[in-house]
Amino acid sequence: MKSKPIERHQTLREKILETIREAILKGNLKPGEKVAEPELAERFGISRTPIREAFRQLESEGYLTVIPRKGAVVAALSEQDVQEYYAIKSILEGYAAELAADKLSEKELEKLEAINERLRQLAEEGDVKTFYRVHNEFHELFLKACGNSKLVELIQQLGMKFNRLRMASLSVNGRMDISVTEHDKLLEAFRKHDGATAENLVKKTAAIGGKVLLESLTQAEGGKGKKSILEERIDV
Repeated sequence: MKSKPIERHQTLREKILETIREAILKGNLKPGEKVAEPELAERFGISRTPIREAFRQLESEGYLTVIPRKGAVVAALSEQDVQEYYAIKSILEGYAAELAADKLSEKELEKLEAINERLRQLAEEGDVKTFYRVHNEFHELFLKACGNSKLVELIQQLGMKFNRLRMASLSVNGRMDISVTEHDKLLEAFRKHDGATAENLVKKTAAIGGKVLLESLTQAEGGKGKKSILEERIDV
């Protein structure tokens, strides 16, 4: 009897999270803009408690800043945030890829290839939201294969804190296509059990992800920028 209210609560909470995330990523909610609890409460027909719970999660993901007695505002994405996150990501995930190259089984490699084919299809369809979820599955598989649970835990904690950056980077036009190409090259290195190449590829991928996002932010602010980073090659 108690499971139904909980299930409804979780469904509504997810809808709130999705609504706010999409509004921020699409630019409908700007940095510094307040996210109004009363409007959300009225829209979803619920109390403010689940809304505040959603705000706390979105704050942990880098979307919002919750100010005591003032409410939640959209967090600004700084150049420093982007640079620091992708620098750390490149080191940790690069090391994990190097370890995984020697340990991935044939079954795991086949699964990675199947996931990347799914990503190729999603990129063609332009489905960023599903692409992001499946993209995470690809990375989680080889991360777990690295055999270092503490390393995986650190990467996952970092990823949760910067979900917004990862989603924003994949949302940039053309980024999903290049992500699939990056995975193709990584899979080739995994097949050869070439840890050094796998590490180098993941590091370059992270660097491109950060540059793409910075380029997007510059353009959003009216900057012209130079030749698109999406045109760069990631050959090792």
